[in-house]
Amino acid sequence: MGQILEVRGLTKRFGGLTAVNDVSFAVNEKEILSVIGPNGAGKSTLFKLISSFLKPTTGEVTFRGERISNQAPHIAARKGVVRTFQETTIFRNMSVRDNVIVAHQLRARASLLGFFMGSAEARRDEARFAESADEILAFLGLDGIGNELARNLPHGHLRALGIAIGLATNPTVLLLDEPFAGMNHDETMKAVAMVRKLRERGLTVLLVEHDMPAVMKISDRIVVLNFGEKIAEGTPSEIQNNQRVIEAYLGVEDEAIGL
Repeated sequence: MGQILEVRGLTKRFGGLTAVNDVSFAVNEKEILSVIGPNGAGKSTLFKLISSFLKPTTGEVTFRGERISNQAPHIAARKGVVRTFQETTIFRNMSVRDNVIVAHQLRARASLLGFFMGSAEARRDEARFAESADEILAFLGLDGIGNELARNLPHGHLRALGIAIGLATNPTVLLLDEPFAGMNHDETMKAVAMVRKLRERGLTVLLVEHDMPAVMKISDRIVVLNFGEKIAEGTPSEIQNNQRVIEAYLGVEDEAIGL
């Protein structure tokens, strides 16, 4: 499998603070790659740069050889690079199914006026979106709760709904922001299985995560940041035995970082 996304010399400065400093790595097609590091390492900023929510100070991000950095986030998303958020994109007073239907709007063929006027194209879009939403919910095992209001969902199902919303945009590369945060062991194992299913669906997955046992279990490769710089890259076993990674986590119990 070839490279699908490449980060080249990515740097982001906020005034005198360098949040990400000359970071480079490539992501292979249908790979699960995790970005880890201590708090303040620059992980969230890196994700925002990759998904075009921030413009880099220097460097670039390319998707299938085409530069996507410095473009608007919705343009990067239309090309296939989509970032999910923890819970901010969920309409809590809408049903699970309606949340996923609404998320399809990026794929609409009808104009906004067409939806307002109820044009034939808009009706076809609505039918397609409903059918796709049902397929996504079934794929993620959420079809039994499609009519539930999002505000009534337990934590694990809320995270799964966030992934369903991301899938509605028809991504090629899906960036997951702490998909296992706040979950107990059983919920985490279900979420790990769900992320693996995304790869089986043909997606490439990047994730930022603090749950090191889950990261070590799910990742093909891992990129480690510390103070905005990449200090290591490799397979889970290589990362577990990397002295620079161990030193970056000084003060943290070995069991907590999977070492």
